Amino acid sequence: MSRPPRARESVLDAFETILIDDGERAATLEATARAAGVSKGGLLYHFASKDALEAGVIERLQALVDEDIAAITTAPEGPIAYFLRSSALENDPLDRALVAVSRLAQGGHTPASAALRRVRERWGEAMRPHAKDDASLDLILLVSDGLYYNNALKGDGIAGPVPRDEAMDRLIALVERAARR
Repeated sequence: MSRPPRARESVLDAFETILIDDGERAATLEATARAAGVSKGGLLYHFASKDALEAGVIERLQALVDEDIAAITTAPEGPIAYFLRSSALENDPLDRALVAVSRLAQGGHTPASAALRRVRERWGEAMRPHAKDDASLDLILLVSDGLYYNNALKGDGIAGPVPRDEAMDRLIALVERAARR
């Protein structure tokens, strides 16, 4: 598949940033065009409406989750360890897309809410073969959620209160012992 045009990606980047920093109401077409450094006509060339722009951010999230699922299944340290370590907010493209789509969902955007549910389902599907039962799968997913949430508490891209280094290793070992088949 060919890479999308850079201007299109710049518009999506700008829209994401506005959603993350200022919320869904501030993410207008005009504000997005201005932040992307394109004319409104240039934005409309790539995204004919705000709905199309919102769909573009959701599509970006889906593509990044596809990459994440592939990384989970091939991680040398193992899927559970990779999944839990990657649950700490790094301000990487997947984290930014998740936060941006979450902002849309918070604003009542039904497709964004559905996309977030699907992300959760896909992560569950990726973890299921590594969990001995449903309770173990819940443990993996809920620890991941807790790491993500606690890390996001400080904001501003600064790491929050999540285990690091040996503490993270011990947490992962505990979850793996409890969850493995």
